[in-house]
Amino acid sequence: MTLPCIKNDELRARIERYAEILKVEAHKLGDHGLDEHEFYNSGLFRGAIERIRGQFSATMREKRDFMNRVLNFMQDQKFIKDWHSSGNSNRHDYEIEFSSGKNCIIELKGCLDGNNITIFERPPHANEFIIWSICTNPASDPRLGAWSGIHTRLSAEIISRNQCVDAVVIWDMMCGTLGRPCPKIERDRRPLTVIGQFQLPPPCIFLLPGTIPSPRNNPHPKAHNSDDLSFVSALKQCFSLEDNDFKFVDFEVKYEDSDILRRTTIHSKTGIERQSDWSAIKRR
Repeated sequence: MTLPCIKNDELRARIERYAEILKVEAHKLGDHGLDEHEFYNSGLFRGAIERIRGQFSATMREKRDFMNRVLNFMQDQKFIKDWHSSGNSNRHDYEIEFSSGKNCIIELKGCLDGNNITIFERPPHANEFIIWSICTNPASDPRLGAWSGIHTRLSAEIISRNQCVDAVVIWDMMCGTLGRPCPKIERDRRPLTVIGQFQLPPPCIFLLPGTIPSPRNNPHPKAHNSDDLSFVSALKQCFSLEDNDFKFVDFEVKYEDSDILRRTTIHSKTGIERQSDWSAIKRR
């Protein structure tokens, strides 16, 4: 099991039914002045849908509001010293400072099954580098997305571009809602943390290796422990995380003829939860 989160099949079915109704009834909405035939042939409906999709995809305001509130909460509780948003001046999104003098750079992403996950650059001054997924699509499959992002996309980028990612955090305002029921609440009766308008279950954290896999010199680097990283340790203490909230990701690499092959294993304290076959990394 990659994630404890499950998709809400009932909500997905409702979305599909509503989408069908919208397609059939769309010409009755608004004052466009077109009859049914003209409306669907004009491209007006398709254009409106694409515009809405673009607006949802482009806006970062809601995601940044969530992140800002979480980081302010952690700072108020004295688990981090300070933080600031990098804005448009850097590719990454946030820099966290600790009393020890170390820092953590956070790159904010959407759903992990999108190609945007492959666009990142670890800054040279980063002591820790973390990718944080905020997926606001209630119809997405969180388990499928986590595996797709970590194995299919992220592992290939880490190995081929020599870019170390220390951890992946999957946690957003959808967690524990109707769109994304959380077993940590419903099954395990874990407490919620109230931060502003959000009532949040504990986050899910994937700990990755702290070194780059290499077929000759480093074929099987092990994942970090939860106390190896200052920011992960801060999350652990601030939100009372348990062992089951952490997954450990190992990458194995080897040569086969001229190809580099990789295998991804996700395990917890109780054993292996998912493992890929050996698959080639496409050379660029």
